[in-house]
Amino acid sequence: MNVKPLDLRVKTSQDYLARIGRINERRGEQMVEKAALDQWYVVSAESDLAEGETRTVLLGVPLTLTRRGDVIGVSRAEGGSVLPVIRRYGFVWTTPGEPARDLFDLPEIAEPDRRVITCGAITVRASGLRIVENFLDLAHFPFVHTDILGAEPHTEVKSYKVEIRRDVDEVWATDCTFKQPRAALSAEGAVDVDYSYRVMAPFNTLLYKTCPGAANRFDVIALFVQPLAPDLCRAHPGLYMIDDQASDAAMIQFQQEIFLQDRIILENQRPVLLPMEPRAEIPTRADATSIAYRRWLKEKGITYGTTLAA
Repeated sequence: MNVKPLDLRVKTSQDYLARIGRINERRGEQMVEKAALDQWYVVSAESDLAEGETRTVLLGVPLTLTRRGDVIGVSRAEGGSVLPVIRRYGFVWTTPGEPARDLFDLPEIAEPDRRVITCGAITVRASGLRIVENFLDLAHFPFVHTDILGAEPHTEVKSYKVEIRRDVDEVWATDCTFKQPRAALSAEGAVDVDYSYRVMAPFNTLLYKTCPGAANRFDVIALFVQPLAPDLCRAHPGLYMIDDQASDAAMIQFQQEIFLQDRIILENQRPVLLPMEPRAEIPTRADATSIAYRRWLKEKGITYGTTLAA
């Protein structure tokens, strides 16, 4: 059975998205640096894209997504210039620039027993980079996802390894562990969960976590962020799971519950944009991944959605 995830938007209509795009486009595309333009972005889950035309926005520019049967295209809403399209991992990807490389590799997708589940689109009034950084944060589990991903008194974030892997130009955090009351929908009781985080692009990240039903294998959870404006975005969660028990609908509901808890925090963070100035926020040992991520963004010249934006 095909289950259509909820489109959890906050007072955000297609007309509103188009209006954002028109306002930003009048400011000129020079407001978006080349480093941000030259990235691949998710603009829809394949299964959610309706027949005909759908309007959306990417980096302030209105786009038209077109579906005619199994053929999907993306173009600028004004002028109609065609943008490249990649259909992979259950999503539709495009770029307004000229990425130096193809989309990242996800070898787990080829495993025959691994389920691919897209979880809808959730609009968040925050910088897309803030959302990625929150996804990388272990420390908030007991306080935001209480009795699910964490609980007091088990609040300690144990030391873990963080590195920028220069050969693939990605940020990785490994050897992360955390005690969780309900690590996954199919989990029974609290377990110590092993995590690895992977940031493949400024707005795209994955985590690999202990799979309750398959020893020595990992479930993969994706967060692909579509920046609409510097302070507004749509999050596209995806699940690549080994689970022969839970239904698609149940797993989607569980993932959306987790993300909606995060959204409350994200929309109340100040500043709204990701602060990049030294000492703008006081880091702790648990923030090692965030520190590496911000340093990596600076190296790449990413300012869209940050306090360094013009």
